[in-house]
Amino acid sequence: MASAPPQKQPNRSADSPTLHVTGNGRRASELKTVPPTAELRRQIRHRADDLCSQLDRSRPPARHEMETHARELLAGLQLPEEYLGWTMVALAYGFWHDQVAAVPHHRRLLLLPRCLRNEDTCPAEYDELGLLCQDCGACDLSGLRAEARRRGYRTLIAEGSPAVMKIILNGDADALLGVACLDVLEKTFDKILLAGIPSMAVPLLCNGCSQTSAELDWVRRMIETPHRPAEVQTRTYLHLMRCAAQMFEPAELARLVPRSHGAAAPAENDGEKVAIDELDPIACTEAIACDFLRAGGKHSRPFITLAVYDALCGGAGTAADGAEKVAQIPDAVKRMALAIEIFHKASLVHDDIEDDDAFRYGRPALHRQYGTATAINVGDFLIGLGYRLVASQRDALPAEVTADVTAQFARAHTRLCEGQGAELIWRDARQKRLTPLDALKLYALKTSPAFEAALLAGVRMAGPVEPYREAVAQYSRHLGVAYQIINDLDDWQDDQPNKRVTGGDVLGGRPTVLLALALQDLDEPDCRELLGLIEDRSPDAARTARVGELYARAEVYRKASMLISKHHRRAQQAADGLDNEPLRRLLHFILDAVLDRRPLAISEE
Repeated sequence: MASAPPQKQPNRSADSPTLHVTGNGRRASELKTVPPTAELRRQIRHRADDLCSQLDRSRPPARHEMETHARELLAGLQLPEEYLGWTMVALAYGFWHDQVAAVPHHRRLLLLPRCLRNEDTCPAEYDELGLLCQDCGACDLSGLRAEARRRGYRTLIAEGSPAVMKIILNGDADALLGVACLDVLEKTFDKILLAGIPSMAVPLLCNGCSQTSAELDWVRRMIETPHRPAEVQTRTYLHLMRCAAQMFEPAELARLVPRSHGAAAPAENDGEKVAIDELDPIACTEAIACDFLRAGGKHSRPFITLAVYDALCGGAGTAADGAEKVAQIPDAVKRMALAIEIFHKASLVHDDIEDDDAFRYGRPALHRQYGTATAINVGDFLIGLGYRLVASQRDALPAEVTADVTAQFARAHTRLCEGQGAELIWRDARQKRLTPLDALKLYALKTSPAFEAALLAGVRMAGPVEPYREAVAQYSRHLGVAYQIINDLDDWQDDQPNKRVTGGDVLGGRPTVLLALALQDLDEPDCRELLGLIEDRSPDAARTARVGELYARAEVYRKASMLISKHHRRAQQAADGLDNEPLRRLLHFILDAVLDRRPLAISEE
């Protein structure tokens, strides 16, 4: 068994200037210590396996349930709370072991950390998926890869979830096994486990981005997990997630939304600007719009519509044979789900113009690529395309269903515009005072309607809406508000693949709950300084840093995290009031998946 080099620190980050804010006010780093001895780790794993054997295996446990079990386990062993993160990984390992075993070896993906390599001698280079190991034998990576490949595994040496989720959603793997530090495991595995994708992981023994170490015996035992059927099949949203993602693949998108002007444009959707010079001018708008539809995004809204429809039709899509059931979802339902994503993408095009955001999906925003006028026109085209798609289902769905869904989409569209309009008017006003309640009302208009429309569209296509309307409205309101607050917090993190600009709310002069919380609690001189900094929209790193200092002084990150917890709890209560068990379970999943309640890393210094 490999041991941690003496110069390494235990797997915690309390010495870092970054503060990880949790719902109970604790530093998340204080809960991520690796138990120091192999015997203690073995003792926790053994107790975790015993506990998991008593759990309901028919559904994935929510994060808060796993946390509760982990706390009880540690209390029973009289161990400190600082081992909580590690214990939760051990519990997940025990819970999902039989489900991973039920997946053939060739359908498993092994995720390894590049920090196990020797940086001084490693000759490997990187591509978009990770490290291109040359199997030179100079570190443990080549040995682990060789053992996995002998069994038929697909292996990836990388960190982070985008590449992993792409492989899984593309249908190239059905189970994930990983080795990483606790921070990466929390970021990468939480949503995967929550969705019911069989996964197991072994935490590294120490922090750091180079020359770390792992319990190699445990890793090998994980890789050697034999293939055998599981006695109980855990429900999974994987098949519905794949369906939502695959609707945006070129062939399926073209089938569901046939082109009016021929085939895809040259250089379309490969990260480069659409080669509009090679197209008939009339075809250009459609080509740019379709390219933008496929450019990125989590596709959470179409997933919601598909999953709600499935839940109210019995929830067969989450069962063991769910792939077959999901394949039977009518094209009309898929096209309605596509339509709401099309409306969402149109709002992003217009929002980027109004805020003059430079990037979207890791590449220049449309107005930066093609000019503002063309981008506005593409956004308008997407709105028309969405309504055309909805209207075209009148022969596949009852007329009253199509009319009701159209009305819901239109209501969501107008409410979004009201919220965006209020933001724009505030931004251009001379008086910049803002209360937290004002900000939350604006969020309820800007973000909640799209979630409500996605939910109610799925409900209406499965049956009547009235039994669910009020609960869905309350749920959507709190989900949307919490989601927008998380976006505000994300705006102050360094890891922003979507827009690449830290503190973009400051640069754009936008009203946010962070600003409102600061104005509520700072003294008058600091408030005047903050408002002056917000008014000056020049891209100045020093100005942005000063706003961050004032935000930290007012403790807005902690307070915003408390607001997220509050709205999460209220959305949960709205879901709990529903009688339909598959729908109730789905709403809890959406809540945890969309809000992603992992601690946010934001500097308070």
